Amino acid sequence: MKKFLTFALAMLLCLSLLAGCGAKNVDLSEVMTKLNSDYSLSLDKLSSVDELNTYYSISTEDVKQFAAEIDSTNDAPKEIIMIEAVDADAASRVEEALTNRLNSIMATYNSYSPEQVDMVRACKVTKDGKFVSLIVADEASNMLNVYYEYLK
Repeated sequence: MKKFLTFALAMLLCLSLLAGCGAKNVDLSEVMTKLNSDYSLSLDKLSSVDELNTYYSISTEDVKQFAAEIDSTNDAPKEIIMIEAVDADAASRVEEALTNRLNSIMATYNSYSPEQVDMVRACKVTKDGKFVSLIVADEASNMLNVYYEYLK
């Protein structure tokens, strides 16, 4: 009986340790600060969830937190959007909205700025649990690596 109780207690401890493994505490504004510092970005910050709805058709109810900056000069496509959705279903909706935006950027630059198309084509929407991102920039893959470091 003692062995059974010891085993049961050990299993309970293991389960309690695993329960916290899926939850990530990532401050997306901290990630954006790091990206701005490392890559000397001069983009305009989106400051409200309503702006996500305006620019990306993302429902405000789907967003737990976000950090987003865009290039308002339209010289080159530069957008960094990082969102933590409220749940998995919301993350899928956010992923779809950002994929639509990436496709729109591709179509736009394909028609009038072919020199930017290869850069845009190298960019992608990523989803990791409830975290979804779209990084469109010259060094997008390096920026994405920084983002992933925070998600670990």
